[in-house]
Amino acid sequence: MNKWIVSGIALATLTAATFAKDRSVALEKSIESLEPLKGIVFWPDQAKDQKDLQKAISLEFSYCLPCAVVTGEHGGKISYDWSSFEKMLDDIKSRGHQAIVRFRIEYPGETIKNAPNCTENVKGATAVPNYFMTNSNYMETFSEDPGGDGPTYYADWSSTALQYFYKQFYADFAAKYDKDPRIAFVQAGFGHWAEYHIYGTKLQLGTNFPSKDYQTEFLMHLDTLFQETPWSISIDAADDDYTPIVASKDLMKLHFGLFDDSFMHKEHDISQGDGDNEKNWKAIGEDRWKTAPAGGEISYYEDKDQHEFLNPAGLYGVTWEDAASKYHMTYVIGNDAPEGKYATKDRVYEASSYAGYKFEITGYTVNKVSAAVRVKNIGIAPLYHNAYVTVKGVRSEKSLKGLLPDEEATFTISGIEIGDKETPEVSITSDKLLEGATIPYKASLDGSEKPIEGTVDEKGSTAIKRPRIGYSNCKNCTSTTDIKGRTDTHKARGAYFSTSKQ
Repeated sequence: MNKWIVSGIALATLTAATFAKDRSVALEKSIESLEPLKGIVFWPDQAKDQKDLQKAISLEFSYCLPCAVVTGEHGGKISYDWSSFEKMLDDIKSRGHQAIVRFRIEYPGETIKNAPNCTENVKGATAVPNYFMTNSNYMETFSEDPGGDGPTYYADWSSTALQYFYKQFYADFAAKYDKDPRIAFVQAGFGHWAEYHIYGTKLQLGTNFPSKDYQTEFLMHLDTLFQETPWSISIDAADDDYTPIVASKDLMKLHFGLFDDSFMHKEHDISQGDGDNEKNWKAIGEDRWKTAPAGGEISYYEDKDQHEFLNPAGLYGVTWEDAASKYHMTYVIGNDAPEGKYATKDRVYEASSYAGYKFEITGYTVNKVSAAVRVKNIGIAPLYHNAYVTVKGVRSEKSLKGLLPDEEATFTISGIEIGDKETPEVSITSDKLLEGATIPYKASLDGSEKPIEGTVDEKGSTAIKRPRIGYSNCKNCTSTTDIKGRTDTHKARGAYFSTSKQ
């Protein structure tokens, strides 16, 4: 007998023997609370004041000052006091929310108070630590009223000491906080509000704004630092007068997300007028949302922008849902929405829920030693943090991170014991969630569904129907494959089987 036929018979026998006890499990779930890591965002003071909206948001945003946490530098080593930063994170956590943080240097017209290592009580002072000011080689510049936003001092980017400091500061920050579940996203940049521009002030690269060479060095460095926390830059970084990003293939390959600080303004899209925002989105990475978060802030060009963006009828002819879907938004800062009439508890929850990812479990099969769970993303963006399908306290090896909208995948959980009539609960867990939190999902399975592939047998192997490549006389053959896609039988600890878009 042909050895390939013998092999096929053996495999078929193995499959029948080890997978005969696979059974589908009933699972009925509805999403009754807002998913974490997404949605409408308030600043901490607003979040604290809006008692009725606590469960309608999951994120809070705060500007942060390097000088507020840096106490000095000795022998090339920066010293820190993170107590004020810790206090802020714990305050946000106390409301069951997570933080979006952006360290900034320049903030037109802003006065720093109660931060002894900063330049206090001076309008428009930079957030460069005080010890720089005593260095005769460090010289800041000043603009009286750039763009009508108030007096503004600019860091001296000709200073090699400042260049070293800023890179090392982010290295130290990431080393301490990258895995911290209190922080959901990090935003970074230069210029006014760290938004990659100094409009109203004459641009002097290498003086009042970092040189393009230093920006390249800094961004390449930043991309190596954050493994668990997604980091983003402003869409204004598409402007090649300020930055080298769009012109550099290497920089465009970096893993940064984008934030838009004037989202949904009157002429945001090309179809609405000048469309500079949309042009920037397109220039710096139209498909970047597939691997890194899209976020931002509702426009402050007009008071009505923040006050009315949640109007179900739309703002300037565009609804929040339309805009969020077009740009695959995971979050947006809408801090002044409660000052309008549309930020009701139900509407803010609805708007938050619409943003970002959303999961549905579309198949659930178990046997005595494993479970296979098929998950579909029914949201408008992926999840950008590692999260795992979890059964009986055991996680799938593969993460849900990156599962695109309208796509589904099957996740295997092995190394467990399941009784013949047991229906173990499924949860979605992540180390980047606050303690005790899980990701809610929907499911409508009555247990009568055909078992899905992805379970494993007692030896840790799994049978997957697929074409046997290279043999034209064998169509849709069954082969025994381990969770890594190999044809031996290594011990399984989780699997991920992509399927096509629905």
